[in-house]
Amino acid sequence: MFTTTPPPLTGRRVLITGAARGIGAALARRLHARGARLALAGLEPDALAEVAREVDAEWRELDVSDHHASERVVGELADSLGGLDVVVANAGIAKQLPLLGGDPETLERMLRVNVLGAYHTLRAAGPHVSHRRGYALLVSSLGAAVHLPLMGGYSASKAAVEALGNTARVEMAPSGAKVGVAYFAELDTDMTTRGFGTRAAALMTGGGSLSRLTPLSVGIDALERGIAWRSRRIVAPWWAGPVATTRPVAQRVVDRFARRLQVEEALRTAREEQVPFTTEQPGSRP
Repeated sequence: MFTTTPPPLTGRRVLITGAARGIGAALARRLHARGARLALAGLEPDALAEVAREVDAEWRELDVSDHHASERVVGELADSLGGLDVVVANAGIAKQLPLLGGDPETLERMLRVNVLGAYHTLRAAGPHVSHRRGYALLVSSLGAAVHLPLMGGYSASKAAVEALGNTARVEMAPSGAKVGVAYFAELDTDMTTRGFGTRAAALMTGGGSLSRLTPLSVGIDALERGIAWRSRRIVAPWWAGPVATTRPVAQRVVDRFARRLQVEEALRTAREEQVPFTTEQPGSRP
């Protein structure tokens, strides 16, 4: 019999990366309130420790771009929970990047964290969630489907995350595990604020964002439902779903809309503007 009430999360063993703040921290708090047992990983140890204290979770500092560290930390956290039912590969960074004249290190770092980090997390946690109740969720972005000026590097990394998730879904199916990919537009998080808090972005957006900011709670609601149902696709806000589905048409709309923006001036500014990643990276320059 069909029901709209999500399955219970009580006792579900969940590992979340990128859990120090933003989506990861808010999701940890929500799942804790639903009775899940949590393990957290990420950078920013002080913030991560505070979130872990709130949700009674084990935690480890982790740079997900480090393959060996990911194997070790995921193994330790899985052992602390007595196994895993869910892994959420949420860790990610963003930084504006003009493709011509931009800093190659910016793209390389985003690929290492967003793509290799998702892969290392999935590779390490995959054996633990490969069972009939298992679920792996990779956090992509609407940027994987629709591509904007200054976001080419970020969009490329999130499109790769989408590909990893779609492939893992097929490869893990024989175990009974399911794999989901999450697509978010501009949620009201530190990442969005920092990402658009630049002079170059202000030139294109008039000092705001390219779409209206969506409350973080909307994204967390979608994640809660998606994890409970082990959903193939999670989107927030609602309109991100149709946009992602009709991506060729949506891209044409974006291309036309971009003609009204001060793209040339914004790109020129971005080539000169020194801005940090949305999460400080070990050993990286601004």
